[in-house]
Amino acid sequence: MSEQNSYTISKADLRKLLINYKISEDTIARFFGELEKSHRHINALAFVSILEKSGVDLDNIVNILRRLGMDDVRINNILNDEDEQKLAAEPGRIFNASVEFSAEDEVNE
Repeated sequence: MSEQNSYTISKADLRKLLINYKISEDTIARFFGELEKSHRHINALAFVSILEKSGVDLDNIVNILRRLGMDDVRINNILNDEDEQKLAAEPGRIFNASVEFSAEDEVNE
């Protein structure tokens, strides 16, 4: 038996699911924007990371993944991989990042 590597949910159902777990409309809008940029696909680790950054607790993340059809073994593997990624990040490491300011910010200075 092959492992399922892709899980599908409609945009409307995903929105309902995220709202059910008290994720803000702003966060949902940003999330769907990212999905559109990536051709409506997202890596499970990135999905979990977004949920964590949105303040969703671990039990609710597990429940969301279950509602997508993932089994507990797969969920455990995803969460372990997410933890490993956090631990692999070196403390104090400088990451390449940029910030853009809108013209509106220049007026307020």
